[in-house]
Amino acid sequence: MVGQNKGKKRGAASRETPEEKAPLFPKSKGIDVPSDPEYSSDDEEEVEEGDFDEMLKEMANDQGIDSDDAGDSINEEDVEEGDDESDIHSSDIEGASSEDGDDESEDGDSSEESDNEEDSSLVRVASRSTDDQHTAVDSQDEIEGNSEEELEEVNMDKLTIRDFVGDIQGWKEYRKTLPQIDAGYASDSSTEDPANTIGNVPIEWYEDYPHIGYDIDGKRILKPATADELDKFLANMDDPDVFRTARDEVNQQDVKLSEEEIDIIRRIQGGNIPDADYNPYEETVEWFTSKTMQTPLSGAPLAKRGFIPSKWEHKRVMKIVRAIRQGRITRSSAPSKDAKPRFYDVWEKAEQNEEDSAQQKRLARRARMPAPRLALPSHDESYHPPAEYLPSEAERQSWLDEDPDHRKKNYLPQDFGSLRSVPGYERFVQERFQRCLDLYLAPRMLKRTTQLNAEELMPKLPDPRDLRPFPSVESLVYLGHTGRVRSISVDPTGLWLLSGSDDGTVRLWEIVSGRCAKIWDLKETVHMVAWCPSADVCVFAAAAGSRTVIVIPSELCDEHKRLLSEELVRAGFNSAAQAEEGEEEDDSLPVSWDMPTSAEQATGIHVSVTMHKTVKSVMWHRRGDYLATLTSEEGGSSVLIHQVSKHKSQRPFRKLKGAVQSIMFHPTKPWFLVATQRYVRIYNLMQQALIKTLQPGVKWISSIDVHPQGDNVIVGSYDKKLSWFDLDLSVKPYRSIRYHRQAIRQVQYSRKFPLFATTSDDGTIQVYHGMVYQDLNQNPLIVPLKILRGHEIRNSLGVLDCLFHPIQPWLISSGADGTIRLWT
Repeated sequence: MVGQNKGKKRGAASRETPEEKAPLFPKSKGIDVPSDPEYSSDDEEEVEEGDFDEMLKEMANDQGIDSDDAGDSINEEDVEEGDDESDIHSSDIEGASSEDGDDESEDGDSSEESDNEEDSSLVRVASRSTDDQHTAVDSQDEIEGNSEEELEEVNMDKLTIRDFVGDIQGWKEYRKTLPQIDAGYASDSSTEDPANTIGNVPIEWYEDYPHIGYDIDGKRILKPATADELDKFLANMDDPDVFRTARDEVNQQDVKLSEEEIDIIRRIQGGNIPDADYNPYEETVEWFTSKTMQTPLSGAPLAKRGFIPSKWEHKRVMKIVRAIRQGRITRSSAPSKDAKPRFYDVWEKAEQNEEDSAQQKRLARRARMPAPRLALPSHDESYHPPAEYLPSEAERQSWLDEDPDHRKKNYLPQDFGSLRSVPGYERFVQERFQRCLDLYLAPRMLKRTTQLNAEELMPKLPDPRDLRPFPSVESLVYLGHTGRVRSISVDPTGLWLLSGSDDGTVRLWEIVSGRCAKIWDLKETVHMVAWCPSADVCVFAAAAGSRTVIVIPSELCDEHKRLLSEELVRAGFNSAAQAEEGEEEDDSLPVSWDMPTSAEQATGIHVSVTMHKTVKSVMWHRRGDYLATLTSEEGGSSVLIHQVSKHKSQRPFRKLKGAVQSIMFHPTKPWFLVATQRYVRIYNLMQQALIKTLQPGVKWISSIDVHPQGDNVIVGSYDKKLSWFDLDLSVKPYRSIRYHRQAIRQVQYSRKFPLFATTSDDGTIQVYHGMVYQDLNQNPLIVPLKILRGHEIRNSLGVLDCLFHPIQPWLISSGADGTIRLWT
């Protein structure tokens, strides 16, 4: 379409007469025609497209061209041609500039290719003259002189609107052939234009849009594609300049900072002046000199008073001279050292003497304590006090009858109608004198107090969340007992649980499922159950009433372990063992080893140890052959140690001071711990000697436990106090804790984790973190972790016993409500 239009135009131009033909370009070939500064290309780029025609008409009027004639000269065919050619890109124009001479020399017929026709049409449109405008042309030779050869000599970049007289459409097409202006560092512009052409608009306006603004033609400028966080991370890992790159939000690009810009940023961060060449301490420029001029500014003569002595000064001097002669003015002499001071400092320190330095004297004066101030008057000292402050007649009479030295106040409140009727205070002199005596005789001392924050006094403890795992949630409840569950015990494998209750039964529970596997009815209150700690046998002991039974639960062990257990328990019934025991047996011991009945043997009870008193506690030795029992009997017979394999019992103590509350074997040493009402005594069974006596400082001890490493002991008491002992440190408690509101019933260490727990009659279980370090110079770390609530209080009794799982960080507790609970 463009080629056809150009062909039509060229044919029409060939049929024109020489007089009607206008020159393609001005005759000033090769001469740079300066453009009008008012209409530079930079200004034209900022004009909207809709106002472009009006602006060209105004420019034509300013150049002396009739805008009406120029508008009439553009016919409909030219408008269509301009619309078709407006879509041609500037790159086609640049490519066509090198072929201008060849395209103009050839004919515009169909023999040429369409691309060459389009390129040449742009040049012809730019060089086309208007048919309706009549310019001054001399002859046909001048018209033919403006041929295609002359186009090569014309500087296309120097053309202005004056060269397109009346051809407004040609000027439009010519503007499109001009290259884009790129204002670089060599530009005459004082400021550099940003890469974004959206203008000075806040970027946050377009946060929710896919574009960041509009260009000069009103078209959207899309945001550049941004990579996700993973791509940014990989790009930053490969980019060595990532730490010196900043994000330019206006231009939506990353800018690498130069050394000068980094230096400016560092100076601003350091609070310095950004300009490194700026000197804030430049030398002072004396704009006005400080030197006195030698020549006076005024030529007037000096005043007479400037060089004649003053008469009045002479009279004043003579007056002083006469006073000196008469002796009224004398020279002051320095005070002697022996002269006594006129005033005395009664608060001066007695030890301060003349040898003290001036610095010490100045510090002593600075540390002087001011006199205490008098108390401010109260309401009853007012001349018109309220009625409630006035004494009644009985109070007045009692005050008068009281001895003056015993009165709380040395005055009675009185009510005067007005201030004028108030008489003089008769005790004024006496009170002032008493005040002076107080200041002179009353001793005072400087008491320094320190302002301490309560948070600073608290020890720096770790967060309990960092000390996990520890039991915090109730996971399972074992129901079945009808009385108080006094004691529980877990087998070494951690799969089975024993419980003894006031209902006279011992129950065997599966820990994971809560299933009751077996029940032993012992007919009496079961005070204690304990598994044998040896992993080679499957035996437990239960204290019911005045006897202790040893049971082998054959359902839980294999054949080999059952045989070993029966051999351990029944070996004492052999005749040879009985004969050996008969020689050394002590008849004074209240112990008898009996064979249980056939009904009891069917349930798994193999041995029954009967005593004279109720058995309160049963403790196994770590090897599994020795068993210690505690009865309610007073004296040395309350504590007995039994050897299960030989059916032999012995009394380790002939006398014991106080009633024994708890007993325990040491886990690593041949020591035996006996807790009386106020003390914990540690005995060496090998040497048969007392090692040390722990002093918890409590009124009544309830329970004890030894740390698995054997160097620390915890003691619980009925007066709500928990004491932690370090056996290597002292016999006094290392730490005393009192968090329970009622008596502590049981204390227990975990054998695998750094945990210990306490149970109380307030129905709570408190779990602590107790870390013991191998370094002897580092003290144990004790941190409260969790308070477990779930047991009900029955008859002022709460949680009676607790035990940690041997493998997992679980806690099992039993209470007076007849339930057993698993905490995980």
